[in-house]
Amino acid sequence: MMPTEITRRNTDILVLGAGGAGLLAALHAKAGNPALEVTIAVKGLLGKCGCTRMVQGGYNVAIAEGDSAERHFMDTLDGGKWLNDQDLAWTLVVGAQRRIRELENRWGCFFDRNADGTIHQKAFAGQTFDRTVHKGDLTGIEIVNRLAEQVWARGIQRLEEHRAVALIPSADGARLSGVLLIDMRSGGLVFVQAKAVMLGTGGGPTMYKCHTPSGDKSCDGMAMALRAGLALRDMEMVQFHPTGVLAGPGTRMTGTIIEEGLRGAGGYLLGGDGKRFMAKYDKRAERATRDIVSRSMQREILAGNVNDAGGLWIEMGHLGPDRVRREFKGMVERCADMGFDLAGGRVPVVPTAHYMMGGVVFRPDGSTALPGLFAAGEDTGGVHGANRLGGNGVANSTVFGGIAGDTMAAWVPREGALVAPDATALDAAIAALEAPFARPARNLSPLRDALQEMMWDKAGILRDAAGLAEATSALDALEAELDASGVDGANRAFNLTWHDWLNLKSLLLVSRAIVVASQAREESRGAHWREDFPETRDDRTGLAATSVRLDDGRVVQEWQKVAFTRLKPGESLLTQVAAE
Repeated sequence: MMPTEITRRNTDILVLGAGGAGLLAALHAKAGNPALEVTIAVKGLLGKCGCTRMVQGGYNVAIAEGDSAERHFMDTLDGGKWLNDQDLAWTLVVGAQRRIRELENRWGCFFDRNADGTIHQKAFAGQTFDRTVHKGDLTGIEIVNRLAEQVWARGIQRLEEHRAVALIPSADGARLSGVLLIDMRSGGLVFVQAKAVMLGTGGGPTMYKCHTPSGDKSCDGMAMALRAGLALRDMEMVQFHPTGVLAGPGTRMTGTIIEEGLRGAGGYLLGGDGKRFMAKYDKRAERATRDIVSRSMQREILAGNVNDAGGLWIEMGHLGPDRVRREFKGMVERCADMGFDLAGGRVPVVPTAHYMMGGVVFRPDGSTALPGLFAAGEDTGGVHGANRLGGNGVANSTVFGGIAGDTMAAWVPREGALVAPDATALDAAIAALEAPFARPARNLSPLRDALQEMMWDKAGILRDAAGLAEATSALDALEAELDASGVDGANRAFNLTWHDWLNLKSLLLVSRAIVVASQAREESRGAHWREDFPETRDDRTGLAATSVRLDDGRVVQEWQKVAFTRLKPGESLLTQVAAE
């Protein structure tokens, strides 16, 4: 086995991840205190990776006449089934109004316009107002390209193709010392001491058979947070997007998302019999929230109302092929690449794992329970509650990423320090990385396939006690099998099997968090549906969020009461505004 080589370096602020949260955190931190050294570490290439770049639909914000932050807030609470942290949700809707102007006027983004020059906003499901700002159907590319350009121009340091693997506490355990990373280009280890670290690696529920994120997304941030002793909330709340392309066997393109704006514009979902079915599940039909539409689709699939590929259809032709090609150019081209005619025909679709509503417990200023660690974006929980509205995701990342950057810029001169790491914790993290090189190498693909099939069947869209118990046993067996599996370490540079092994390690831990939280919530709420507990408890009797953490290697769960800091269930800000 090769000897471990560790490069050590220091920085004032280390940002993990280069999506919307990470890029804006870095830009705001640098702008807030130009004297500080700000470094971004990213698993891929800056500007070319991450989930924000994959955003198609758009950005929810209340800027049009007739809309309001209060209305956006109420839609967010209703969509989240009142499980949201209300202070975080209010920060989101008010912050989005400032951030969308900042993205255009400060950072150079340009979004689609109405004929009068105002920003165009389209319809997204689950909302009472058309408030989704967009750049065609390639909104994420516009945002990430412009933000990356600004990062390149501002003297922000970059550690590209560096994978974060462990948060290392200080020697006294009182704060964070830094982060252990793998330089994927060489396979060497890097320890970065930092006065402040922001966790913005994104989610990526790729433990499910059908998923929208790229395969290298593996919930690393959540796994690192758990191992560092932090609590995650709402981990049972996994969002399944209704329309993932069913591209066929032998391709990872299955699960690739085609955006919600298609249904918002009037697209139809059809069963294998060629008939619409959503109206029998919800009066909003195809424009119901994602949780309702995905469950309804899954029930049709289980009932056998499927096409030859085993899925359902989305149809847009009744809106006019020319309009579809004009408004959804990127989607039409993507479907054509897979052999489907979105503009004039039908595309086979299935629900697909898309987003984690749960994540690290954090405060509205981006701080966490571990001094020196800040967080934003899909690594965090509480903003969306039990279900995220389409269009609120990229708003969440950019709003809270910017806030975290501002907070770190002010916090570092006041309280930040470079402190020695806990040597025992650092050695243990290194040993965990080295472990697979001491075991016989094997093909990890069957393990990944088994995890994805099991989570889809036992802890997916429809859940029950028996299935979740089976999931618990299956995770134990898969963990044991992975721990007995090795990796060839002769060449660690771009050793993708090693990274697959690490991906599975993160996914197994986060899968345990999902299963434990799902077992605890014996009701159906938002994205979490229990076939054995189909009722939703009365919100007025009090709500609690699941909270999970690691205790001696086991994922344990407790309840955290939801504080109704602004409204109680049944109340409305819209009523208050009207009264004024």
